[in-house]
Amino acid sequence: MELSEIKEYIRVDYDDDDELIEELKGAAEEYLFNAGIEVNYKSRLYKLAIKMLVIHWYENRETVLIGSLSKSIEYSLAAILKQLRYCGENYEAKQ
Repeated sequence: MELSEIKEYIRVDYDDDDELIEELKGAAEEYLFNAGIEVNYKSRLYKLAIKMLVIHWYENRETVLIGSLSKSIEYSLAAILKQLRYCGENYEAKQ
């Protein structure tokens, strides 16, 4: 996934944070890999999970309180991870 695609998603139109965004993308890939998800940029759900993690970490660089925004991303991301883990290959096989 190109840096420009992530920047468009997180609505950043300047280059000052490019290095940070690249680091967050790498961390998101590592996070998904550690969750049992292989790198798969052909999957729209995989790309969405990367973008969700990047925007969350980009916008929340300080400690996040329990029950705040983190709960909504937690739920959404958990649902995407389940889909990627158990259904991703089946969907791609039908394409």
